Amino acid sequence: MIEFSHVSKTYRGVRALDDVSFAVGPGCVTGFLGPNGAGKSTALRILTGLARATSGSATVFGRAYAELANPGARVGTLLDAGALHPGRTGRETLTLGAMMIGLPRTRVGEVLDLVGLTGREADRVVGGYSLGMRQRLCVGHALLGRPEVLVLDEPVNGLDPQGIHWMRVLLRGLADSGCSVLLSSHLLHEIEQVADRLVMIGRGRILAQGTVAELSRGRSLEETFLDLTANADRSVS
Repeated sequence: MIEFSHVSKTYRGVRALDDVSFAVGPGCVTGFLGPNGAGKSTALRILTGLARATSGSATVFGRAYAELANPGARVGTLLDAGALHPGRTGRETLTLGAMMIGLPRTRVGEVLDLVGLTGREADRVVGGYSLGMRQRLCVGHALLGRPEVLVLDEPVNGLDPQGIHWMRVLLRGLADSGCSVLLSSHLLHEIEQVADRLVMIGRGRILAQGTVAELSRGRSLEETFLDLTANADRSVS
């Protein structure tokens, strides 16, 4: 379970998040949707302990991420595919991750197979990977511990159509097995294909949340989203 409760964040006098509240339950893919700069990444950084909220709380299993015992074994995260060490191979990257959370090395091979990085690809240095390959490796790293909660920031960046379809099937399967999935993106169409619920954010504020049917109300979801974000922009202009 993920829960944001009245989370606000101010950077140098600028309010990046404004009273953000929503929850993600087990067995659910929740799409966290908003334009670039809306506050999505800030919210996920607060959730995973990489930034501190000015007020409010963001918790996993009812506790702050930093308070969890061995959080990497329960919470899988993909926040920045560019943060991978370019001089390590994909296999070495996952091996180090497995060692840090106390997993056997056999798990590395399982994950490489799962994300489609095998043979020569697994043994190439990450600096020579395409963006899509780095995304797959980061997803693999997030899945090492067979997490109960998965937090992904723009996971389809750089993936080709086959890779995007693979991601949809993967996330749906994880949710169906009971995992709580929080999926951040600015790509409405991709979120709509896989999400059970949507949380729309703009200018750091929650604009709407609910199922696709609840939010569209007979209109296209794109029209609803554009209207909400336009209203958010006008309210601060």
